[in-house]
Amino acid sequence: MRGMFRLKLATDPRWADLAACSLEEILSDHAYCEQKAASSCISLIQRYPEKQELVEALAPVVTEEWEHFRMVLEEQKKRGYRLGPQRRDAYVNRLRSQIRKGQAGRQLLDELLVCALIEARSCERFRLLSEKLQDPHLRRFYRQFMKSEAGHYTLFMKLALNYFPESEVRSRWKEMVLFEQDLLNSLELRGDRMH
Repeated sequence: MRGMFRLKLATDPRWADLAACSLEEILSDHAYCEQKAASSCISLIQRYPEKQELVEALAPVVTEEWEHFRMVLEEQKKRGYRLGPQRRDAYVNRLRSQIRKGQAGRQLLDELLVCALIEARSCERFRLLSEKLQDPHLRRFYRQFMKSEAGHYTLFMKLALNYFPESEVRSRWKEMVLFEQDLLNSLELRGDRMH
């Protein structure tokens, strides 16, 4: 599956250097990303309670994402940082604009693929932080998040493939990653945001 569903564009390596200079802001943004990931899973469960496999698969992810939120808060506290105000996430909002709302079946497919795409990009960025940050503790901290996001990405893709034909998933994923490539190219490179 990994080879079939790659991201089209790698993150500019300068992003990790910028993030290292904005550690308080990046941790705050990361905390909110974990909170929103938990909320997204809850929303999917609420919208599709008849999809038993989806409900059973995402219920533990809600718990895991909320635990991640708490872990980032604890990391902030250890460093004397505070959770800053939540910022508008242009990356996620524009990805979500691609969801075909109200179209039977297609909305669920798009929601699963948007979640998978966000997890895949987060995984890639956590990998960069785990390799580029000077602090050994933070490198380990982000390595564990990287592994978790990879698992979540795989889960969302498996759910999509469970509910939709592979050809449809593959075709829609290709459209989504091309959109995401253009989106990243249009956004300012900022070290105070995860995306």
